[in-house]
Amino acid sequence: VQLQASGGGLVQAGGSLSLSCVVSGRTVNTLNMGWFRQAPGKEREFVGAIRWSGSNTGAADSVKGRVTISRDSTKSTVYLQMNSLKPEDTAVYYCAADPSRFRIPLPRGPNEYGYWGQGTLVTVSS
Repeated sequence: VQLQASGGGLVQAGGSLSLSCVVSGRTVNTLNMGWFRQAPGKEREFVGAIRWSGSNTGAADSVKGRVTISRDSTKSTVYLQMNSLKPEDTAVYYCAADPSRFRIPLPRGPNEYGYWGQGTLVTVSS
């Protein structure tokens, strides 16, 4: 499984950004897909995820209500739409894939994901 994240950039506080993650090597609707972020000097943290079936999504409390996770199976792409961005959202954002279709609840730990993209930098200016 190969993951290619893109869409990062510089945005002002209060703005919006959409990240994309193109999946190859395996059908995206057989994978739990997660988004994580890592700010300088901090540990990688969970942002959100979508279950392989598309039946549910989840988001971290720190971003809940400001992010939407979705996917387009025809494009093998998973999206992270972020709104009302804050300077503390500045980080490198990673997409990750978990092939376990029997994992309950939706995986939120980095160790639960076996495949990672290269990351895309999001910088939010105040």
